[in-house]
Amino acid sequence: MRTFLDCIPCFMIQALRTGRLVGLSDEKIRKLLIDLGGKIKNIKLDDPPPKTAVMVYDLISSYTGETDPFKTVKKQGTEKALALYPQLKKNVSESEDPLGLAMQLATIGNVIDFGISSSYDLESEIQKIMDQSFGRWDEEEFKKAITRADWILYLGDNTGETVFDRLLIETLAHTVTYVVREKPIINDATREDALEAGLDKTATIISSGCAAPGTVLDQCTPEFRELFRKAPVIISKGQGNYETLSESDAPIFFFLKAKCDVVARHLGVKKGDLVLTSGYLN
Repeated sequence: MRTFLDCIPCFMIQALRTGRLVGLSDEKIRKLLIDLGGKIKNIKLDDPPPKTAVMVYDLISSYTGETDPFKTVKKQGTEKALALYPQLKKNVSESEDPLGLAMQLATIGNVIDFGISSSYDLESEIQKIMDQSFGRWDEEEFKKAITRADWILYLGDNTGETVFDRLLIETLAHTVTYVVREKPIINDATREDALEAGLDKTATIISSGCAAPGTVLDQCTPEFRELFRKAPVIISKGQGNYETLSESDAPIFFFLKAKCDVVARHLGVKKGDLVLTSGYLN
């Protein structure tokens, strides 16, 4: 998926939000935004937004001095999700369709995203699950695909959401390799974050080698690219992974909440819709 003009103000908003999160003065934030504006004029619109985000957050770090400015909010997101985990686990186990409910909850967990919003109400999102609009929901296609798969490659997204991923992986009962970011960027999950969510109890955790908030294949390790090539089924969580892999012909199922107008239009759904879709999308 390419970068659209609509993405440019989003980059600026992310810089503003991050600067305020770490307590930069208004004057320093102003200089950051001016500097970013000068660099944005040189970005390639053919690149997916997460590829440009690496430049954006490297620049932010040069002003803040923080390599992981979202560390505290990431920890809070994981703690909040873990507090809900026992009841959600019980709900899934008692459901008439445990896998279907776990899939929905894993997608609801995608609301935890500080790249899009600085706040979210996780409990409220879960309560609304039965009333939530499903823009595309290829559940039966996914269930059919995993019956033929001896293992699954699972591309993680945000910290806290990782707990919901754990719930889905436990319900799948497949051998799963769970993929995290190489280093901190926004609130995306690194190995440390995945361990805090308990994912090592149910999956093998690896890094893609990519530092972008998505999966930019030419920035990933050869080892990851080989796993990606061989995977019989790939679960891709979140907008960043969708933006970077939407044109792949790999056996990917995208689980996400369409949080912005650009991604919603690309998917042919409404902003705010939950989505499970597969196949090559233009």
